Amino acid sequence: MSDAADPRRWRALMVSQIAAFMSLLDVSIVNVALPSIERDLGASAATAQWVVSGYALAFGLVLVAAGRLGDAFGRRRMFLVALSAFVLTSVLSGAAPSIGLLIGARLLQGVAGGLLIPQNSGLIQDLFRGAERGRAFGIMGATVGLSTATGPVVGGLILSAFTGPDGWRWIFYVNIPIGLVGLVLAARLLPRTAARRDAHRTHLDLVGSLLLGGGVLALLLPVVHGETGSLGGWWPLFAVAVAMLFAFVRWEARTIRRGRQPLIDPQLAHTPGYATGSGIGLLYFVGFTGIWLVLALFFQDGLGYPPLHSGLAVTPFALGAAASAAVAGRLVSRVGRWLTVYGLTAVIVGLLATALALAHVGGTAAAWAAAVPLLLAGVGGGMVTSPNLTLSLQNVPVRMAGVAGGALQTAQRIGAAVGTAVLATIFYRILATTGHRYPDAISRTLLCAAGFMALALLVALADALRQPSGAESRAAVTG
Repeated sequence: MSDAADPRRWRALMVSQIAAFMSLLDVSIVNVALPSIERDLGASAATAQWVVSGYALAFGLVLVAAGRLGDAFGRRRMFLVALSAFVLTSVLSGAAPSIGLLIGARLLQGVAGGLLIPQNSGLIQDLFRGAERGRAFGIMGATVGLSTATGPVVGGLILSAFTGPDGWRWIFYVNIPIGLVGLVLAARLLPRTAARRDAHRTHLDLVGSLLLGGGVLALLLPVVHGETGSLGGWWPLFAVAVAMLFAFVRWEARTIRRGRQPLIDPQLAHTPGYATGSGIGLLYFVGFTGIWLVLALFFQDGLGYPPLHSGLAVTPFALGAAASAAVAGRLVSRVGRWLTVYGLTAVIVGLLATALALAHVGGTAAAWAAAVPLLLAGVGGGMVTSPNLTLSLQNVPVRMAGVAGGALQTAQRIGAAVGTAVLATIFYRILATTGHRYPDAISRTLLCAAGFMALALLVALADALRQPSGAESRAAVTG
């Protein structure tokens, strides 16, 4: 598609990224409000975690099906439907009178967000070619990283503006005006595409989605409820998780033998950079997403910071990510996978330094002590999300754009759900075993997060050593 053929492509990208930022922001913006939600609705810590993990899990499990629907029925149509549903479920979340209804509304909101995101990567594949596609994916990668990193800051600002026990409701209500403006702009700027003639035959692999979702849910339940140090009656669910994930693999093989489209297309495994990028994204988001929840718990419950100060304490990460993501989008075509290696190394060093600082510095000085290490981690984070997205999707055929983007985001969102549950559980268990010593809890939890990042680094390093010159990456992006 030439520049003259679609002169509105950059404006269309802007609209789609605003909507993507809003839906991805809701993964982390709730973290800073979780203590307020617990107090106002009388929820336990384990139950309240599902406000975050439930959203991320539902978000991730519909991504592939959403990408397939966008491929079949048109990106614009699916984008408008998904954004409308997101606005509606934001209203339901903000108005929820109990923790149970809030979790239910968040699950629906996660489904709406999951329907929305694959249309973004699909639009990029449709509208951009060559080096422009690399820059567009770089912008999308920056959106993914910045939305998660700035969530605590935005949440803190909202809670400082809307005080009172139910001020947390505006965390969700703020989506309404943004979403409505996005709907108007999307209707005007997104290109119209005709539905495929065989769209009614699109196979969504609902059984595969349910098996994968059930397996991940069975894994998360005992993890979340194990915060007290005892799994109680939850431990058999680990066996259920293994059984359901094994059944998922078998079902996918059966689906392929029957000539139908599986949830995860096996051809993607042979696309250069895709499988590696998915693995890096999964491991990175396990260690990345849960950080904001445990830092909010540490600063608010441990040190008594108000929500705004708690959000501002992690602002250095967001600033570092914003600065490096913009640069990384331009460098990825020349540096290739090594850029991800450098970024993960910086994130690990930054987290280790943050853990050391918070273990020894308390009070108002804690935020200042962690500022430089979090800035370094943020610079590294901006070098991971944007380049990894570009390197993962740059060689995917256009006909598979929606499915590929959905599958990649599925890995990241499942990682986010698992990571939030695991890191929060580690934090609470250390608190319980150390007599509520918050510095010990946060430092050890951050060390665990750095461990997940180290696993991602090993995967990225192995891939970079296979392509040390970055020549293949340059050819793919510019070709």
